Amino acid sequence: MASIYSANSASSQWIFPISALDHTPTALERSSEEEMYDRARGIEFLFRLGTSIGLHSPGIFTAATWFHRFFMRYSMEDYHRQNVAASCIFLTTKTEECGRKLRDVARVFVSKVSATDIKEISENGNEVEEAANAILSTEEALLEALCFDFVVDSPHAYLVDLFNAQESNYTLEDYAWSIAHDSFRTPLCVLYPPRITAVACYVLAQRIADGPHSHSLDARISPSAPSASLPTPPSQKPASPDGTRFAIEFFGLNEPELYSVAGNIVVKCLWQRKFGTLNSILKDALSIIIEFYHFQASQGLSDYLGDILSVPPPTTSPPRRPLYKTFPDPNGTSSIPHAGNDLRSDADTGHGRTPDSVHGNSTPTKTHVNGSVSNSTSKRLDLS
Repeated sequence: MASIYSANSASSQWIFPISALDHTPTALERSSEEEMYDRARGIEFLFRLGTSIGLHSPGIFTAATWFHRFFMRYSMEDYHRQNVAASCIFLTTKTEECGRKLRDVARVFVSKVSATDIKEISENGNEVEEAANAILSTEEALLEALCFDFVVDSPHAYLVDLFNAQESNYTLEDYAWSIAHDSFRTPLCVLYPPRITAVACYVLAQRIADGPHSHSLDARISPSAPSASLPTPPSQKPASPDGTRFAIEFFGLNEPELYSVAGNIVVKCLWQRKFGTLNSILKDALSIIIEFYHFQASQGLSDYLGDILSVPPPTTSPPRRPLYKTFPDPNGTSSIPHAGNDLRSDADTGHGRTPDSVHGNSTPTKTHVNGSVSNSTSKRLDLS
């Protein structure tokens, strides 16, 4: 039976306890909430840059994982998120054998940062030269932070296994695929193995697709299968109990295996963290995803997030400190966190930020076997 930590031991060094987010180099200089916000902004920029140079989705997910790993060891006060994002993309073009010239990446970088049409950016201009030098110098720190460990698994690979193992349900698959994209805007990739993230994305997508009167998230990840006798409206057919636990059962996730694996991981890799049960791990992963979506909604995007906002998060015990929160301004309304030491201030008019996200263009897309393309249709918060 495959373990939830089936990746090699080298990958295990990149799985951190949630408490480690309070002690990152950045969090020691400013609040962890501000860091989480800027990480999301950096990933948004990384997605746009990678998509603009034609980098395939697996490469973009690899770069996003490196981005989060980098900031577990270096501070955003020392390395700007956009420089790190660009360096991650450039390094990925080499390791994924889809090479791009440095100046081509730098030119797109300048275009995104300055909100200027790339046709107006001269390949030999000073801005491109400066961007290329910044990407190269940051790449040196990136290689050191990664310890030349370039191998990355993504939750999408596990989702494909899930999709192929049952009858196609494009609505469910599209939800799960989009949630997995958005999971990279959170630090899930450095908190849990990709298989756990995949299960969390699938379970949440399943809950949305099944509707508000279906089994709760708590029931779907409970140690035993939920009862089909839960009260539902006469017109609402309850989901199959076995179906609600399809992802968990498909990967053979069970308590004895988890206890065995968790003890070993704690000793070797996860200091001061104790994995209690599969249930508690999935609850944390699900709650972080839902928390991030509610943070986006607080910035005025509730109309674009749809039914996901109506899904109650699973109960956690003991309660976990939120990773995301809004900060009240003097007028009493919510505002985004202050982006400390922002070398490219978002307050600049037309400069220092990337263009506003549009439908379907802020994240990579999934191509179905039949050739149709599934897009994430949720409008993204301008986080770059």
